[in-house]
Amino acid sequence: MDINTTVTLNNQVKIPQLGLGVFKTPEGDETYHSVLWALEAGYRHIDTAKAYGNEASVGRAVRDSKIPREQIFITTKLWTTDMREDREEEAFHESLKLLGVEYIDLYLMHWPVSGKYPESWTIMENMYKDGLVRAIGISNFNPHHFETLMDTALVVPAINQIELHPLLLQPDVTHYFKDEGIAIAAWSPLGRGTLLTNPVIMDIAARYERTEAQIILRWHLQHGNIVIPKSTHKERIISNTDLYGFALTTEDMASIDALNENHRTGSDPDTFKY
Repeated sequence: MDINTTVTLNNQVKIPQLGLGVFKTPEGDETYHSVLWALEAGYRHIDTAKAYGNEASVGRAVRDSKIPREQIFITTKLWTTDMREDREEEAFHESLKLLGVEYIDLYLMHWPVSGKYPESWTIMENMYKDGLVRAIGISNFNPHHFETLMDTALVVPAINQIELHPLLLQPDVTHYFKDEGIAIAAWSPLGRGTLLTNPVIMDIAARYERTEAQIILRWHLQHGNIVIPKSTHKERIISNTDLYGFALTTEDMASIDALNENHRTGSDPDTFKY
């Protein structure tokens, strides 16, 4: 296992297990430099979204990195407003233009908008069939959303990206989707920083002589999660790649698992106001 380790999706596309997330990173130099630093540090997976408003800066950094496009895995997402306004196709092509690319590696439905997501999925399936997207997936779906989707879906989602960290294990959700052959990607993998001062994490970090973030990210990797930590600090972006010279013991993994409190830092898919 190293920074080039990939997860093979259910359509045989390979996604780097570690990526950089750019949630709430503003358009402009902050996003641009974060992505460029990440690519220089060896990341080959960048996760953005239409709703983040920073796709243009992501695309500029990808181009300026001089790394061949086919070596960089780009994820972006269909936003809820575009689903409600029947703008799925327009929104996708806007993302393509902002990113400055000819295809998207992974296109996710950001939230299961009630009454809209099966129809929007059909449109995403057409993008996939037309070769504009290498894989399509979902985000913030619970099992009942997926079951409704599959009443009409022809393509099984490749990934479900959900809030996932030691304070929110969501075992019923993760086990359900993994049993369906759908990979799990973790957003807010560090619990938006709340876990960095957790005494259990701090103790384990001290024993391994690692940062708290490295311990949590290593925990994700050993659980098989795709993980997309966010940072705008060059040193932390580099530090978050140093996950491969050690492994957590079964006991330490269990200690971290035991921190679960079903505590969300973001919205609940069943109550989120789309």
